[in-house]
Amino acid sequence: MNRFDFTPYRRTTVGFDRLFDLLENSSRATQNENYPPFNIERFSDNEYRITVAVAGFRPEEIDITAQQNMLVVIGNKDAEGNDNRDFMHMGIANRNFERRFQLADHVHVTDADMSDGLLNISLLREIPEALKPRKIEIGNAASTTVIEDASKKKPKKKSA
Repeated sequence: MNRFDFTPYRRTTVGFDRLFDLLENSSRATQNENYPPFNIERFSDNEYRITVAVAGFRPEEIDITAQQNMLVVIGNKDAEGNDNRDFMHMGIANRNFERRFQLADHVHVTDADMSDGLLNISLLREIPEALKPRKIEIGNAASTTVIEDASKKKPKKKSA
């Protein structure tokens, strides 16, 4: 098992404790780590989609919970009386699951949809205006300029 020592980085950084804890704890093996399979797509710097393969589950058997920096997807399969069936081969997973995703700050769920056995969860990162970088002018305490993304050409003038 590879274990990284983040002590030198912890000494020279402030406020990254949560990130280092996530990296250190990510190496722990969890039960049913590969079930259900999922994809994470990035459409832009602030738009993402998580696709979870939930074949055999109905929408009412899926529970999606978004809380601060955590997205939890739980599948609870209703018992349908499978006890009387005689399977020659059972290759389709028919078990409950819980899948957790760590979300960055200011990332929230905008939409969830299910079709063709795939659960699509759309995510958006919206950084509050107060947390965006600002240009501070020397000698003029009443004026600051908000620095926008590279895709937005014109900086906004904002007075404090």
